[in-house]
Amino acid sequence: MSNTQTADSSIPEKGNKVTVELVEGYRFKVTFPDADKTTIMDEPPPLGGANGPNAARVLAASVANCLSASLLFCLRKSRVDVKSIKTEAEPILSRNKEGYWRVTKIDIVLHPELVEGADTVKAKRCLEIFENYCVVTGAVRNGLSVNVKVDGIAQ
Repeated sequence: MSNTQTADSSIPEKGNKVTVELVEGYRFKVTFPDADKTTIMDEPPPLGGANGPNAARVLAASVANCLSASLLFCLRKSRVDVKSIKTEAEPILSRNKEGYWRVTKIDIVLHPELVEGADTVKAKRCLEIFENYCVVTGAVRNGLSVNVKVDGIAQ
């Protein structure tokens, strides 16, 4: 449970706002206020200069990070010692029927390295359930509501 999540699961979690500001071209500064961190995102050429990941890669990274953390959580909860986890994520893009590019699939490969002598029976049990802990993968798989509001332009 995160530090902003309530015990009542019917109340939505809030307080995880992200701010995105144009720097120049298609380069944006992304700020995570609660973590006091920023990063740069950019589109690849010909639009941008590839000075940071684009949104499709960040989406893939979000899914990969969530799955990695969920597997690690399950293994640690099961007292299975883990040396490391390396996860690869590849967003697959294709055009929809209207001709717009969409992320249609994300291929994920997790490479956990267990400590020698780790309980492989418990580890295999985690492989059956760890995806259930991943809030991002669940949202992406099931679709999620995106509410968009544009201020400053009369509609």
